[in-house]
Amino acid sequence: MDTVNITPSDSISGILASVKPNTRIVLAPGIYREKIGIHIPDIELVGSSAADTRIVWGDYAQKLDEKGVEYNTFRTYTAAVLAPGVTFRDLTVENDALSPETKGQEVALSVVADGFLAENCRFISTQDTVFCGPLPDDLIERYDGFLKDELRKGGKMRQVFKGCYIAGNVDFIFGCGDALFDGCEIRSVYDVRGHGYAAAPAHAKAQDVGFVFRECRFTCEESVADSSIYLARPWRDYGKCSFISCEYGRHISREGFDKWNDTERDKTARFAEYGDIPSGRVPWSGKLDEAEKDSLLSAFREKGKV
Repeated sequence: MDTVNITPSDSISGILASVKPNTRIVLAPGIYREKIGIHIPDIELVGSSAADTRIVWGDYAQKLDEKGVEYNTFRTYTAAVLAPGVTFRDLTVENDALSPETKGQEVALSVVADGFLAENCRFISTQDTVFCGPLPDDLIERYDGFLKDELRKGGKMRQVFKGCYIAGNVDFIFGCGDALFDGCEIRSVYDVRGHGYAAAPAHAKAQDVGFVFRECRFTCEESVADSSIYLARPWRDYGKCSFISCEYGRHISREGFDKWNDTERDKTARFAEYGDIPSGRVPWSGKLDEAEKDSLLSAFREKGKV
């Protein structure tokens, strides 16, 4: 694998435009203030540590572009992974727009690709921090002619987050990808609107994996109220989330899950847990047995992902 070393005085985007597949880009400590897209497969982006290597931008959904058109959620990313086999290690990706109650969604990382791996990274924003693509089918159709085709790609996509820190307040892990969050800290930050939701899955009925949280810690800022955060709510009817041997802080509602406003998605959503499950969960959530747990994790065992 070729290696390219850069510093904050360099442009990550400029380097990405010139490299070939199977290149490792090593980022020196510092703040890289730019919006990036990765279009080349099998690229590694490696920092010195998540604490001191940061990629930061600040777009938001209600921001107007040069044509006076709102950005929409899916153009607000700080980093977009749009090619397979990409790896991030030891760095932070952040959207620092803040105030989502007035600005709308603010994506830090958007992954519309298969085979993505993040290790020891931090992904920080407020509403819609991490998008695990692809989009739901109805949005792929709706945004034809608005979003670039590479943001509208469909198909099977798998992503793995190992030992990562993901911070936000509303629907801050969302999408239709099959994604494993392994030993991560899922951090709820304060929101003036009061209640929040960690995950918002939108999986199709035919998908049998969805979002899998294994041995994750759900934590919160001191200012987040007790029992004010739900683990998940279904963004589309058959959204699927599984929580395996996770630790829940005081901020997680005993009900665990929300059906999404006035919908009837409590009849179709697929939410389940394994391990020590608190009492008071909604009756439409489930409990995983050993075989179901192993089956979910086996979906990520190829290429040593688990």
